[in-house]
Amino acid sequence: MRRVALIAAGLTRFGIRQATYRELIQEAGKAAFDSNKNVSPKDIEGFVLSSVFPERSAFQSHVACLAAESLGVRPRKLFGRVENMCGSGIVAIRTAYTAIVTGLADLVMVVGAEKMNVPVPTEAALNMITGLDRDWEGSYGLAAPPMFALSAQAHAAKYGTNEEQLSMVSVKNHNHSKNNPYAHFQKGSTMEQVMCSRMISTPLRLFHCSTMSDGAAAAIFASEERAKGLTDKPIFITGTAQAAHGYAVANFHRDLSHWPALKEAANDAYAMAGIGPDDIDFAELHDCFSIAEIIAYEELGFCEKGEGGKFIEQGLSDYGGKVVVNPRGGLIGCGHPLGATGVAHATEIFLQMRGEAGPRQVPGAKIALSHTNSGPGEHHILIFEKGF
Repeated sequence: MRRVALIAAGLTRFGIRQATYRELIQEAGKAAFDSNKNVSPKDIEGFVLSSVFPERSAFQSHVACLAAESLGVRPRKLFGRVENMCGSGIVAIRTAYTAIVTGLADLVMVVGAEKMNVPVPTEAALNMITGLDRDWEGSYGLAAPPMFALSAQAHAAKYGTNEEQLSMVSVKNHNHSKNNPYAHFQKGSTMEQVMCSRMISTPLRLFHCSTMSDGAAAAIFASEERAKGLTDKPIFITGTAQAAHGYAVANFHRDLSHWPALKEAANDAYAMAGIGPDDIDFAELHDCFSIAEIIAYEELGFCEKGEGGKFIEQGLSDYGGKVVVNPRGGLIGCGHPLGATGVAHATEIFLQMRGEAGPRQVPGAKIALSHTNSGPGEHHILIFEKGF
């Protein structure tokens, strides 16, 4: 099977941006091409766009071709758009990966973009609810905060996970994002600030939640043979997996403190890469809410089930610990432009593996894991390893 390498990546500043949807795409695309001068738009054979609801927030459909044209790319072997809510970015990368592995293309560009902030905030909230089952849940207001709050309550009831531990995730990630010039939030936070922020859905407070941000990210992938002529620092995808155990919350695993789809995907990705959780140097995890990061520690095998709260409390997910989690600041520190998040993970991995992450550099970074979810029942994973 052909190996697939990440050879270029770039992104925009995340936040409340005045830039249009098209301009965000152009900004991220230019950053990716600037990261590797050996690649130009005319070289790209395939193009995949990750974007969740541009029809609602940018009033624009047919976006894959629009994005490619905006970047001067004329894909001749593969192009299209993927949408899988918050997991869209990794799904787009897996699409590019599959095309290269099968020989359909040798050089594929992936762009993730979302313009989430609209003039009327209530409309932005309605846009988010479109990701839920409209007939049974969305129409009743079961948005993301109460959904993940149910997991937090279940985890607290079963394992004693407390608000202080939830808050430590937020403090860690906000303090990481201080060192990331592309992050939405760059001032850090304290335990007092987090625990005094207003309650959103018990026990999740405002600072336990990621925010809606505008932003885009881009990454370029090549076959191993093509990569040899384009870079001397390739980063290979060595493992990947997905698993879905339900869409409606009513059909999730009955114990909401346990996400079996994530555990299943993790085991498959580790087996494909020929490694285990102890081999991961750093991880980009989907901390849409602080409880999501804590549960991910457990299902990914970084600690035993039920010990996620203690894992963050003991500093094991930070620099100097067992594995550095979310060195760029995660979704809590960076913001969460849905379609861009998974591609932004790849951008961070690109910088870390090349030793270009500045003050947030993870020493000796060689193996990284990227994880996104599309709710507690759907999970997506990529494992990257430094090559040649």
